[in-house]
Amino acid sequence: MPKRLYTSAAPAALDETDRELLSALAEDSRIAVSELARQVGLSAPSTAERLRRLETLGVIERFTVQIDPRALGYTLQAIVRVKPLPGQLHLVEEVIRRIPEFVECDKVTGDDCFVCRLVLRSIGQLDEILSKVTERAETSTAIIKSTPVPRRLPPLAPPQAVPAELAATGAPAPSAIPSPAPSVRGHRKR
Repeated sequence: MPKRLYTSAAPAALDETDRELLSALAEDSRIAVSELARQVGLSAPSTAERLRRLETLGVIERFTVQIDPRALGYTLQAIVRVKPLPGQLHLVEEVIRRIPEFVECDKVTGDDCFVCRLVLRSIGQLDEILSKVTERAETSTAIIKSTPVPRRLPPLAPPQAVPAELAATGAPAPSAIPSPAPSVRGHRKR
């Protein structure tokens, strides 16, 4: 079943302790509940209950492992944009699902229907894999040189409330407007 990236349900309300738990788990999902409890200043049973609540709310989807593809011989990665030929959308999606080197794929808006991440052992493997897709779609491929921003948590801070009079004008919330830096004139570091 494909994972939807949007939902009509209201977002889960997180307090500061929930945010600390999620940040700690993002760093080490194998951390013991007792150690996690110590880090956030709760008892182990309270921490375990919070984790169960976050799972029930769907905030924590699963606990998993992150594997470095290079350690398995996949020395190259590519982003592949896929535009199915007319009438081929569902067939192209199924072809992509069956090719294990496609480690991630998003259905997107715009000219292309899919943006996928592909792992490769060699550049020669690229044509071999793409030939299975290009029978039913046009592709555009870019080899990944580096990943300056690896997958990370979304911002965990609570949304800022916008006063009604500002919301009507479309102006940003006061916290979204940068405040001037405090003046340090006449002060020296000692």
